[in-house]
Parts: sequence; structure tokens; C-alpha cells
Amino acid sequence: MKPLKFEPLLKSTLWGGNKIIPFKNLGIQQEDVGESWEISGVKDSESIISEGEYKGMKLNDLVAKLQNKLVGKENYAKFGNEFPLLIKFIDAREQLSIQVHPSDEIARKQGKPRGKTEMWYVMKSEPYAKLRSGLKQAITPAQYKEMVENDTITDAIAEYEVQEGDCFYLPAGRIHSIGAGCFLAEIQQTSDVTYRIYDFKRKDKNGNYRELQTKEAAESIDYHVEKNYRTVYTPAKNQGITLVDCPFFKTSIYDLTEPMSIDYSDLDSFVILIAVKGTGFISDNEGNEINLSAGESILIPATTKTVNVRGTVKFVESYI
Repeated sequence: MKPLKFEPLLKSTLWGGNKIIPFKNLGIQQEDVGESWEISGVKDSESIISEGEYKGMKLNDLVAKLQNKLVGKENYAKFGNEFPLLIKFIDAREQLSIQVHPSDEIARKQGKPRGKTEMWYVMKSEPYAKLRSGLKQAITPAQYKEMVENDTITDAIAEYEVQEGDCFYLPAGRIHSIGAGCFLAEIQQTSDVTYRIYDFKRKDKNGNYRELQTKEAAESIDYHVEKNYRTVYTPAKNQGITLVDCPFFKTSIYDLTEPMSIDYSDLDSFVILIAVKGTGFISDNEGNEINLSAGESILIPATTKTVNVRGTVKFVESYI
């Protein structure tokens, strides 16, 4: 079974920019594109396969058809016909809202199917790009409410200047915000539940303030304070470097300048490769071949045992 490519789902937003379309080499016009949903099983925003035998099919329909062969035995038993990861590119021309995502347990108590844990891998961003992740000072739920009301909640959140290659892990409950100038790849649980805490008093195109979910957020925030929320790792060429290893996904970065073989024979999972720079050529143990260029994301089925990568290419690898 050949690796799969998908039609990108471009979403224009209040804060979106102009990087995604040229990065993906799409040659189309759309204003203020803040997100490209690369691989998605989210209801009403499902990815469509763009080429090959299954061209035109929705991702979750293909999961239902191929089951274990596509996603792996344990993944299919756990998630059924819903593809379990959501992959995005995000371009923030302006500051995003301050927000938080609930854990699975809290989300279910609040009537949602599941929560959301995610991560960011920062691509080539603006020199002034910053983001916020995690509390830098201890606050109580009562103080949180007060700081939201008096517009000082950002004072309690750690802020980071970022550059290409930075990585941030965002477990459910960690308060966060993508800042102006950031361009990044996002990997997350298949969930669209987001609680907006503070939106800098912005109004939408109709002159209305966007809805806030401060009560639900208060129930979801992890008030624990850590010294550093940036993922610490040592970049290296021509090997896989682990970025995140959590119950919801495992993610590594590969920066290749020479051919490499990657062994998935002991892995009971699909694998996603997200190209962030350069161009590579992928071949697998079954003789299937596919290109992988910056701005593309491919889904390798669970039946694949090995892939060989040639070219000068940098990509993020993710699986469960």
C-alpha cells in the first residue's frame, strides 16, 4: 500500500498571514490563511486523499475500509474509524488568543469526546516571533479569574523568543498562545476543543468580541509552574532526534543530507512525515515511491516495514 497524500484544508482566520500558500507551492489565492489542516480526521474537516488508488476518499472512510492495515491493530481498537492525530501548519500574522485545552478526563466531564495534547515545531519565522507557554508564577483559580478580568493574565505566562528548530510540548492543561510572526507545524490529538481565555480585546470582521470560555478553561488549567517549557534537544544530521514521547504521540526530527533507511518493522502504527525544508524521495519495502517536499505531509500505512529516504530534506516524524 502506497503512502498517502492529501488535499490541504486551508482555513482563513482573524490572525492569519500569507506564508502557507507559497510554502506549500499551491499557486492559488486565499487571504489571511492561518492554518493548513494537513491530515485530519476531525468531523466536518476530514482530509481528502489527493492521488492514487484512493483519490477522493475521506480519511476516516479509508480507516474504516483498511482498519489495522492503515493505522495499526492497537490504534484501531482504541480509536475505531476516527483517525487519531491532527496535523497542521500555522501562520500567525497577529497574536493568537490565550487558550488552554482540557485533558481527556476533564473534557468528558464537560461533555466533549476527548481533550487535546499537542506540540509545536517552529519553522522559519519572523525575527520578532514570540510565543507563550506555561505559567511562570503560581496563581490560584481565583487569581486567574481576576487577572483575566483586569487584562493582566499575560503577566503570569512564560514568553519565549523563538527561531527555527524550537520545539514546545503542550500537554492538556498548559496555558499557551502563539505570537505574531510564528510559523510552525502542530501535531495534536484529533480534537477541536479549545477554551479561549483572553483575546486582547479584539473584534471580528463584524465588530464583535470573540466568545471566551473562561469558566471551562479554569477547570482545565494545570496550575503547576516549571522552570522551562521549551523542549531541550541537540540537533544532529542524518539521524532521528526525539522531540516528544508521550502517550498520545511520539515525534522525532530528521535532517538528512545523505540516504537513510528507517525501520518500522516492530511498529504497530501508521507514521506521518511532515516536510519542513528541502525535498526527499521516499521508497518502501513494497516498492512504492513518493516525493516529499517542504510543505507536504504524507501518511505511511502500518503495514510498511521500512522506508528509504534520499535527498536533502528535513522532516518531522510522528506516530502513536
